[in-house]
Amino acid sequence: MIPEFLPSSLSLPTEDRPRERLQSMGPGALSDTELLTILVGTGNAGISASSVATQLLSTFGSLGALAEAMPTELQDAPGIGNARACALQAAFELGRRVSGSRPRRGQPLGRASDVWTHLRAKLAHSAVEEFWVLGLDVRNRVQLEVCLARGCLTGVEVHPRDVFRPLIRAAAASAIFCHNHPSGDPSPSVQDIELTERLRQVGTLCGITVLDHVIVGTEGFVSLAERAWQ
Repeated sequence: MIPEFLPSSLSLPTEDRPRERLQSMGPGALSDTELLTILVGTGNAGISASSVATQLLSTFGSLGALAEAMPTELQDAPGIGNARACALQAAFELGRRVSGSRPRRGQPLGRASDVWTHLRAKLAHSAVEEFWVLGLDVRNRVQLEVCLARGCLTGVEVHPRDVFRPLIRAAAASAIFCHNHPSGDPSPSVQDIELTERLRQVGTLCGITVLDHVIVGTEGFVSLAERAWQ
């Protein structure tokens, strides 16, 4: 008996079987549909695994949207069910963990690219804007990591007092701010630049240096410090 989510495509010509193509050509040669077909595994009565995968992408619109789908949304999709939904969620989560991980306490951060590497998996695909602060010691080692606010698709409200309260309690020497743009475009808005300037001013008064404000999105990241805060 074949387990529910093991691939089976014996009805297809060998050269068209996604699993065989992966083994002979590598995963990079496969389309999104073919990779999903492998994860889906067997089809159901009257519908092949490839058709299930094709319908999944059509229903959710993109691979990114599929990766962010709620468990119940996946389970209710035609041909999926609980076991396949779990397999899909596990695969997407492994991908996020490979692409980046949240910074560990005591880990040094040097450049904006370090922040991007550590936080992109967490923030790049978030459906709403989130504003995070990393509190660092004198050697730029992470001492504090806090999500200060979650907003909506187009913005997040942040007040300086809420930003610096945890930094002062942690005796942080400096801070790096980070927030995401759900649109995918990390280009800073006028509001982003104005907020950063206010936070830098408050940081000076508090004796906590603002090292950077990094904006992340699916298309990459922007460092306001590297842009001379503009």
